[in-house]
Amino acid sequence: MITKIPPIIFGTSGLGNLYTAPSFEVKMEIINQFITHAPGGISMFDTAGKYGAGLALEVLGKCLKKLNVKKEDVIISNKLGWYQTELTTSEPTFEKGIWKDLKNDAIQKISYKGIIDCFNQGNDLLGDYPSQMASVHDPDEYLAAATNKKEEEKRYNDILESYIALNELKQQGKIISIGVGAKNWKITERISHDIKLDWVMFANSITLKAHPKELLAFVEALHNQQTTVINSAVFNGGFLVGKDFYNYVKVDSSTDEGKKLYAWRTSFFELCNAFEIHPAAACMNFGLNIPGVDSIAISTSRPEKVKENIGMATKNIPATFWEAMKRKGLLSEIINNKKNQ
Repeated sequence: MITKIPPIIFGTSGLGNLYTAPSFEVKMEIINQFITHAPGGISMFDTAGKYGAGLALEVLGKCLKKLNVKKEDVIISNKLGWYQTELTTSEPTFEKGIWKDLKNDAIQKISYKGIIDCFNQGNDLLGDYPSQMASVHDPDEYLAAATNKKEEEKRYNDILESYIALNELKQQGKIISIGVGAKNWKITERISHDIKLDWVMFANSITLKAHPKELLAFVEALHNQQTTVINSAVFNGGFLVGKDFYNYVKVDSSTDEGKKLYAWRTSFFELCNAFEIHPAAACMNFGLNIPGVDSIAISTSRPEKVKENIGMATKNIPATFWEAMKRKGLLSEIINNKKNQ
């Protein structure tokens, strides 16, 4: 089991052409920059078969090989549950509208056999760099697709069988730790009651915009159980730093909910400007300094942003900024900076 992972992890969704399709050369330079500037010299990548229908896995493996990175110098975490298939339609069917220029599609395979298949395919795509960490990806979405209680129970059993497969892989020495990656933290909590998890990854769950008290309490409980906590998608799918997608769904500014989101962001940007703090720095600092959080996963499609993002994630932000956020109703909880503890 990995007991200590680096504070900054590189998320590879961009390598799978999320929102845009950078060239292979640009992607290789992104990886090179992260390896060069990784805190503590430990480079860890979070990837998944869902990212570009396996494209991110393939690109990551090829780039690491071209950069002559030693296998022992990199940690790869592969979230399993999506299996690359042939593209037979005009655009991929697994998640429409956000992935660009893909040559494959993907299907969800959450079961004992499905997870084994995804694990083996993932390592085939990674080539010379097999993953050391593995998890079930999007079990919350898998459960949400159930149309009745009986089907929901069957699907939850599929998830539990997936963890039987992961535990066997761990016992065989093919991976060293198992976890879960989900957006709905309530499902992560449910799974944690039935499965001994080495680590959990929360996505879109603990951000400046959304950080419920009960979730913060759950994070603290996981920490007390020595379960590693990774905070991912701290920009709510990019919306908190200027994109038009909130949790990967395009925001309709004509709706009441859309108007509220844009109004929150406008006030947030104004406050950041007044304090001369980049919005991304505020988001990353908040996400990393939550008690119980060990690491955050960050990503970018621009090589020149890698070093800057790592610097922003570890930047010391004054307490007066958080207090101002609280006064303006933009923040429900003030998190003490770990550097000052």
